[in-house]
Amino acid sequence: MARAVKKLSARTVTTLTKPGRHSDGDGLYLVVDQSGARRWLFMFRWQGKLKEMGLGGVSAVSLADARDKAAAARKLLDAGVNPIEARKARPVAIPTFGEFADDLVKEIGPGFRNAKHLWQWSHTLKTYAAPIRGLPVNEVGTEHVLDVLKPLWTTKQETASRLRGRIERVLDAAKAKGRIASPWENPARWRGHLDKLLPRRKKLQRGHHPAMRYQDVPEFIGELRQREAVSSLALEFLILCASRTGEVIGAKWPEVDRKAKIWTIPPERMKAGKEHRVPLTERALVLLDEAEKVKASEYVFPGQQKGKPLSNMAMATLLNDRMKKLDITVHGFRSSFRDWAGETTSFPREVTEAALAHSVGDEVERAYRRGDALEKRRKLMDAWSKYINSPKARDGTITQFRKVAG
Repeated sequence: MARAVKKLSARTVTTLTKPGRHSDGDGLYLVVDQSGARRWLFMFRWQGKLKEMGLGGVSAVSLADARDKAAAARKLLDAGVNPIEARKARPVAIPTFGEFADDLVKEIGPGFRNAKHLWQWSHTLKTYAAPIRGLPVNEVGTEHVLDVLKPLWTTKQETASRLRGRIERVLDAAKAKGRIASPWENPARWRGHLDKLLPRRKKLQRGHHPAMRYQDVPEFIGELRQREAVSSLALEFLILCASRTGEVIGAKWPEVDRKAKIWTIPPERMKAGKEHRVPLTERALVLLDEAEKVKASEYVFPGQQKGKPLSNMAMATLLNDRMKKLDITVHGFRSSFRDWAGETTSFPREVTEAALAHSVGDEVERAYRRGDALEKRRKLMDAWSKYINSPKARDGTITQFRKVAG
């Protein structure tokens, strides 16, 4: 009997987003999950019952490969053999935890909220789970998971908790794909297992961004200035201005008034949805001079793509991957600034909160948005700049930056 005409194309496989099963013919289906993940499925009848046989994720199995696997399964059916049972009878190659985790992140990546979320998954499983990456995925036990988590559990609880959940999901997926045999219990499971072996998390740690101690910022600035990258310029500018990532990477030249020494961030880029004026210190103006040397578009800190700003992961990659500050976040430098202001200066709290673009109460907020508030904030930012430009920072010198290609 003639086979059905193939319905899918390689382009369709990569662009189809509608959740559900999409037939290629002859029992082969592309399954798009609600999360956006794509996988192959071969459906057939065996002894009057409908059976489903997974053929792997799209990231690892191409359309041509999926068709070959489906054809092989049909040959077994023609010979009176259940292809699922035949596969179970064959020895299965067991990947390492690292190999399986990397493949899983690729498969589920389309379902992540944004590129940052994808990077966080990949980064934690490669960096913090390094001790177990070389183990066969079916040999990861409770003792191995504890060895990974214990060094982080009391010092970086939020990171440790997320890491535990990601390890648990990787191992659950390995079991679902037949890489771990039954009977089995997930060694990374919290309730009824690791909650009996690890201390309870402190509630106050939830939601905080890991921050560098303000005492360490001057030395870090000196190290940062040795870096030849637009991202290092942007990161120092962010620290100087106590700004958020989105505010900095989206900065455009028309927002900068050099004569008045003010950077005006429009409402659409502010978390509170209100325009925010940032007083620019002398050091910030120097950084802008350096940024102008690599000017490639309207963006102050241009990315590698023509006409695009710096990626929202560029500064995090510089900080965590290249400079190996694994327990620090870019956003955490705002906390460093706030701690420094609160512990070492006499500036009113309201001035600090206004510098951070935080709402501090209707009346106070209005007062600190008047004209003199800018000058009060300017004094605060000048003091912060002076502090982080202490001798430890001045050991570094401005590097000449190459113009971005394109």
